[in-house]
Amino acid sequence: MTRRRDKLTPKIILEGTRLTHKTDIAFALNEHPRIVGPRRYRYHSPLISAEWCSFTPWPWGRSIIDYAPDEAAPAMETYRTWVRLFELQRHYSWIVDRFHLSTRAYQLTARGSAPDFGWLEERIGPLGFHVALVVRSVDSFEAARAERLKVSGKPSQYDDLGVFVREQDLLRELAAESVLPVREFDVSDGDIGRVCEEIADWMTATGGLWAPGDLDPWSPEDHDPS
Repeated sequence: MTRRRDKLTPKIILEGTRLTHKTDIAFALNEHPRIVGPRRYRYHSPLISAEWCSFTPWPWGRSIIDYAPDEAAPAMETYRTWVRLFELQRHYSWIVDRFHLSTRAYQLTARGSAPDFGWLEERIGPLGFHVALVVRSVDSFEAARAERLKVSGKPSQYDDLGVFVREQDLLRELAAESVLPVREFDVSDGDIGRVCEEIADWMTATGGLWAPGDLDPWSPEDHDPS
């Protein structure tokens, strides 16, 4: 007989195009009691993103998603580094705001080819990683843009909503090819709380709140004679 450990160690990759509240959802999940457990105070909890513009010394620079051709090697090395870190610290929660599917989508669109991340999924799959694909209806992008323009530091990136609609379609295709557990979540109504609850329901149902193998061996104390 075995029982799950009390410690929650979910590993969730949020994928989706712009204007789908991925980052808002990531922050909410990272403090959600059903995802990371109840907390009496705030403390460090990993939340990382492939969107970090770490390849250029200026704002809105390139990342491991939109890397230039001559940056392919360091981009892949960055992915290998993240994967190794996940493997070394498997007994902890990891929330990832865009990752390899976003890289594939961008590189296919911009360059016509994309790296094969089969090796990556083969390594993070056994750790329990799930992909939550956040989407919205085509007719809801306009309202989402209007809301984003109130705070955006680079409004021009939202001029052509067709770019996001096409990327969303491509991400759906790439997610369908993934060997990781994948589920789509619709955020057209902007209800982040509802989406987080749906993700929590899904992770609970699949056992994704715990890393595979996070089981305590049976002990006599576990047996209830009543």
